Amino acid sequence: MKSQQLLTTAEACVYLGGEKHPMKVNTLEGQRVRGEGAPYVKVGRLVRYRVSDLDAYIEANTHCSTTQAA
Repeated sequence: MKSQQLLTTAEACVYLGGEKHPMKVNTLEGQRVRGEGAPYVKVGRLVRYRVSDLDAYIEANTHCSTTQAA
């Protein structure tokens, strides 16, 4: 089985928003509570994000027009 890199919530925020403008941790946590946002993995009590899941989330939320973003 291929190894998957797991990121913390803070690392996932940087991955999604970039180092200059990372997503806020509270935003990602809120999305998780509401069942929105990127899929995550629970490892015991820890929450982790697979890089492959974050890439798929980014791809699924790519739009060509503002009318598609609704």
